[in-house]
Amino acid sequence: SVEIYPHNKEERIARTWGTTAPGLPYVDEAITPAGNWLIGGDLEVLQPIKYNDGLDHYRLSPQQLRDEFDKRGADAVFAFQLRNPVHNGHALLMNDTRRRLLEMGFKNPILLLHPLGGFTKADDVPLPVRMEQHSKVLEDGVLDPETTIVSIFPSPMHYAGPTEVQWHAKARINAGANFYIVGRDPAGMGHPTEKRDLYNPDHGKKVLSMAPGLEKLNILPFKVAAYDTVAKKMAFFEPSRSQDFLFISGTKMRTFAKTGENPPDGFMCPGGWKVLVDYYNSLQTEGATAPAAATV
Repeated sequence: SVEIYPHNKEERIARTWGTTAPGLPYVDEAITPAGNWLIGGDLEVLQPIKYNDGLDHYRLSPQQLRDEFDKRGADAVFAFQLRNPVHNGHALLMNDTRRRLLEMGFKNPILLLHPLGGFTKADDVPLPVRMEQHSKVLEDGVLDPETTIVSIFPSPMHYAGPTEVQWHAKARINAGANFYIVGRDPAGMGHPTEKRDLYNPDHGKKVLSMAPGLEKLNILPFKVAAYDTVAKKMAFFEPSRSQDFLFISGTKMRTFAKTGENPPDGFMCPGGWKVLVDYYNSLQTEGATAPAAATV
């Protein structure tokens, strides 16, 4: 049966984001311009959606992922949600999670590296560039291709913090994951009009520990990784020698790539870093060759 009902945008935004402040990226992209009525009902999908962008082979359905885990003989599947390029801090975290699972008695834990493939805000690195970067991370052996499955998670990014992270976690249960890695401020962003984070950075993992429907999923809060200036590599942060650690944010990483400045040795595998530098170089080349706007 089909149901038609009013699209109460203000209520939808307030309930999802906890604010109606202007400047929320997904609201501006998809909700504000949408119509004032919504249609609900049963969906019949006849065949998988093809994007024809050269990345469809990465878009595995939940059933295809489960089949792949079975084929590889996985006795544990741990999922990592990301919308950024993989640096060695991420890799340290994922490899350490596998080590912990082996210590718990699992024989063959498999990593589901599940980058988000839908809408992201303008300053995020586009999906094709991220997928190329991820492939270099596996090529360079930073993550083991034998124990890692890379697949695109086709959801748009809402940047809705603790509300959205429940969707991210539940969707991975459907794909066969039984462990989910969650960090600081998952699905968060800076407040669009004030100089602060939109969400409390600890609320995401707190919500996951008590949300209904997630009983089958073991939540793995991750330790904070930063660049250890003494060991000259990414390492887990040690508060006792905090002065030795350098935090390189996504914004800082993008600034390095844009300006051609190399990050510290050991921050990211060279092949993966080159992908980012080439991408930002291509943007600057396009900007330099674009025709000047005519003045009237």
